[in-house]
Amino acid sequence: MSDSTARNGSHLTRRLVQLYVGLTLYGASSALLVRAELGLEPWGVLHQGLTELTGISIGVVSIIVGAIVLLLWIPLRQRPGLGTVSNVFVVGLAMDGTLALVGDLGGYGVRIPVLVLGIVLNGVATGLYIAARFGPGPRDGLMTGLNRVTGRSIRLMRTAIEVAVVVTGFLLGGSLGAGTVLYALAIGPLAQLFLRVFELPAPAPVTVTPAPPAGPGPVATPPSGQAILPQ
Repeated sequence: MSDSTARNGSHLTRRLVQLYVGLTLYGASSALLVRAELGLEPWGVLHQGLTELTGISIGVVSIIVGAIVLLLWIPLRQRPGLGTVSNVFVVGLAMDGTLALVGDLGGYGVRIPVLVLGIVLNGVATGLYIAARFGPGPRDGLMTGLNRVTGRSIRLMRTAIEVAVVVTGFLLGGSLGAGTVLYALAIGPLAQLFLRVFELPAPAPVTVTPAPPAGPGPVATPPSGQAILPQ
């Protein structure tokens, strides 16, 4: 195995680890926001509202909503990647798992630090899984697909989607509060910071050594004591 092939294998392994650690932390951070009870991120408001309506766990609701959003990619002609499909399932499972481990919290002296921890951890998770470059999450892909189809700006599409999601979730009983506002203000800078922290170097180019020309010819002999090594 050449050095470049080995390096590329190691690079792929690191990307996969980043992807699944990031998605797991994303689900865990969303669960911490639920336990803080001070307001959720926009999609979390919708998930919680649907949980109140149906009685299904919020993690399973997240999986169902992610799958439905992924189906909306079809008319938008978006192509999912490994990260897209993994996002649907891993985040919801990690969310329910964390909620099972972390019970109800006490007063504001505990809930406010947990809220801040959840938002920061969400930024770390976002940087990890996006930097792995395995494709956007279903909800991000919906935004970019609408941007491409309608010609409207990414900012407008994101704002329109998240306003619709928050309003719908709130009307269904989702938690909207100071945490929602803090998340909206902080997640952009945090995601940008951690994208730089977890940015991966480009994979090493695979070099192919050309075969020697056919036919008789002089054969170079290495000096005594040296070996012919691949470069």
